[in-house]
Amino acid sequence: MKDVKEVKITRVDRDKITSEDDIVAAELPFTIFVNDEEIVTLLCSPNSLKELTVGFLYSEGFISALSDIDKIYIDEEKGLGYAYINNINEFSKDFRGKRTITSGCGKGTVFYNVLDSFKSRRIEKPLHVNIESIKSLMRIFNKRSEMFMKTGGVHSCALCSMEEIIVFNEDIGRHNALDKVFGKALLDGIDTKDKMVLTSGRVSSEILIKAAKRQVPVIISRSAPTSLAVEISEKLGITLVGFARGEKMSIYTGNSPF
Repeated sequence: MKDVKEVKITRVDRDKITSEDDIVAAELPFTIFVNDEEIVTLLCSPNSLKELTVGFLYSEGFISALSDIDKIYIDEEKGLGYAYINNINEFSKDFRGKRTITSGCGKGTVFYNVLDSFKSRRIEKPLHVNIESIKSLMRIFNKRSEMFMKTGGVHSCALCSMEEIIVFNEDIGRHNALDKVFGKALLDGIDTKDKMVLTSGRVSSEILIKAAKRQVPVIISRSAPTSLAVEISEKLGITLVGFARGEKMSIYTGNSPF
């Protein structure tokens, strides 16, 4: 299943009107089942669906570790994901039978309580980064965003060290893109406590909480944070950088000696 689709458009450029082929981002309704119970339908890009499932289940508190999943099956054609969990968290039982449809962008999922973030542990391993490293990583990050360059209709997200991007993904929803990245990290056994998250999208409290749960010490965005995201990052000791574009950036929180 392709991430992009061709469509016919009428292009207007001043006084010139032409009929052309164009490329748009593909969108898939993807329903996740846990132990054969329907949990959620995500509107997402049709790639990395296993990673999305694992990342979503971890972010939303259904699992605490990859070992909690006994088996997982993805039906890409039908847009269905089945996860069978051995030690399902007691917290997740409150949401059995509920079904949320979301693009993961303007309307995020609401399985966890935002206040849960304030009970999270502070970052165990602060990561000291410098401005030049951020500039370099963001340049690489922007060049990796191939689907965005083709369509202009997706968000990008990456997990990286100080020197390189380790995991990268794109999705029509910024929440989905982050879940795909974290799902891949969980599947491959990549430690996130000494890594940074790069994102093209707005850093809302939901995005911040997803990263905080994985003990990510640094979040860098091409876009803006919200007030609650800044407040949470300050409370948890997370370095938060926004508007990282070209030679400019805004540093909102952090103990790192920039």
